[in-house]
This record gives sequence, structure tokens and C-alpha cells, in this order.
Amino acid sequence: MLRALLQRGPALALLVGLMGLAVPARAFTTIRLALQWVPQAQFAGYYVAFEKGFYLRRGLDVFIIRGGPNREPVRALLAGEADVGTFFLSAALLYRDRGVPLVHLGQIVGRSHQVLLAWRDRGVDGIDDLNGRKVTLWGDDFRGGYLALFEDGAVTPKLIPQYDSITLFRRGLVDACAAMSYNELHRLLLSGVDAEELTVIDLAEKGYSFPEDGLYALAPFAETHPEACGDFVEATLEGWRYAAENVDEALDIVMAYARRAHVPTNRVHQRWMLERILPSILAEPGVLSREAYERTARTLERVGLIARPLPFSLFRGGERP
Repeated sequence: MLRALLQRGPALALLVGLMGLAVPARAFTTIRLALQWVPQAQFAGYYVAFEKGFYLRRGLDVFIIRGGPNREPVRALLAGEADVGTFFLSAALLYRDRGVPLVHLGQIVGRSHQVLLAWRDRGVDGIDDLNGRKVTLWGDDFRGGYLALFEDGAVTPKLIPQYDSITLFRRGLVDACAAMSYNELHRLLLSGVDAEELTVIDLAEKGYSFPEDGLYALAPFAETHPEACGDFVEATLEGWRYAAENVDEALDIVMAYARRAHVPTNRVHQRWMLERILPSILAEPGVLSREAYERTARTLERVGLIARPLPFSLFRGGERP
């Protein structure tokens, strides 16, 4: 509705004034944002920035495209259906190595939340106990830290594709699985699994803390829209700061998006997710350090996921002069 009203010429100034929005004099720039997964608190800052008008105030007409199975941001970018996407740093490096001209606009989640879950009653108390065990992992986009953990621990588990759920682990058909500490781990606990039943191996605690969600665009878009890309990152970070200061309102917004997308979730789980992801966003908002980049890139190269890391200076784009 807002987008339609904003295109009606003379009514724009009055409408924006009534809404308390300060719109720049330049024309609006459309940005279509493709997210990695279905609506959840992992993306609260984007939803808040949209609903509170933070994008509009910077002259950005934003469309949010939800992700999910077979709805990866890289596909949307390459098909011309999106302008900006969210990616883990490891995924962006992988696609860049495969010839996709992704450039980094701004970092949102600055540390890893990846964990390995194992059944304690199977005798798995640590990484050494996984040799020869059945372990499910996500695809190459998300497995770099796990492969490094296994290699450095000199263990060789039997790797099985995990795809989009931890069902095999939940049913006891495998010994361990990949998970996010803010998502799958909590869903297991909500389903009735006691924490004492699980061994949780935190990749960050083991030294594999790779930055996760960042904002990326294809090089042509970043190069032709540097100011809009910078404004988009700033508005997004404003959304995250607002979410941190207004958690209940942010959860209202997240739950509304989840209901519209028919996502089976609840407020308790989304609060858990939001409260655990916020500290990794607000510590160094927007910043991807050279050290974190090079550490991640070297690890992916070492485990054979990429052939040659791109220099840090060439990886960034869309920044203000």
C-alpha cells in the first residue's frame, strides 16, 4: 500500500508528513532483498526497518523476498529477481570462488552460531568420539567450519546430507547433526529433549567462529548504486538497534511475518532466537574485519571448498566514497 501511495505525486509530501517520515529529495531507489530462510527472528532487523519506515526515510523502496527450500538468495540475484541478498561469509566466499561476482556491503552477524549436536547416550562426549560415526551436515555453503573441526581433530565421521531439517538426528538414525544454537538446538529442547541428553560442540568455542549473515549484491548493482547500498546497510542496522531496544514490538513484527508465511513457530522460540543473535550483531555493527575474512577464507581453502581466496579489498563493494 505504501509503495502505491508514494507514487501518487502531490499526495506524497502530505502522506510522509503525517507518517513522520523525512524523505530525501532524490527519487526512490528500489531494492529487492532476498533472505536465506523463512520468516524468523534471524531477520528481525530487516522486518523492523521496513515496518518502521527506516528504509523509506533514506529514499529506499524495499521489497523483502522470503527464502526457504529451493529459494536461495544466490538464485534470486542471478535471475535478476533480487538486488541484495543475505549470505553467510562462508557461502559468499564459495559463490565468489565459483564465479558469482558477489561483493560485501555490510556485516550483520559477526560470529558463528553453528554447533554440532550429538546423542550423549551413544557415547559421544566430544569431537574425538565422532570417528566413524554418522553425522549429518548441510551443504558446502555451511559446512566449512565443521570440516575444519574434523580435520584438525583427526576424526573421520561418515557424512550424510542434512538438507533442510534434523529429522534423521531427531529419530536417532544418526549420531550427530549440524545445528544453529539459536534455532535447531532450541527446537529440540522445546520438543521434549532434555539438555542432559545432548553433547553440544560449539564451533566458535573451538576456534571456528566465522561471520555469518552479511549483506551482498552483485558487483554491477553495487558499483552503480553505491549510495543506495550504503543507505540500505545503515537503515538495516537502525532496524536491528530498534529491535534490541524494543524486543516485544520486534517479536510482534516477526510473528506477523511468520503467520503470513504459514511458518509453524511460536513466540517463545522466536524470543530465544532474537535474544541470542542480537549480541553478535550489536558488538561491531556493519563491520567485517580483515582478520575474520582472511581466517574464514584460509580455512575454506584448507578444507578444499574454495581454490583461492579473493583479496579482502576486492571482496567489499557498495561503500560510500
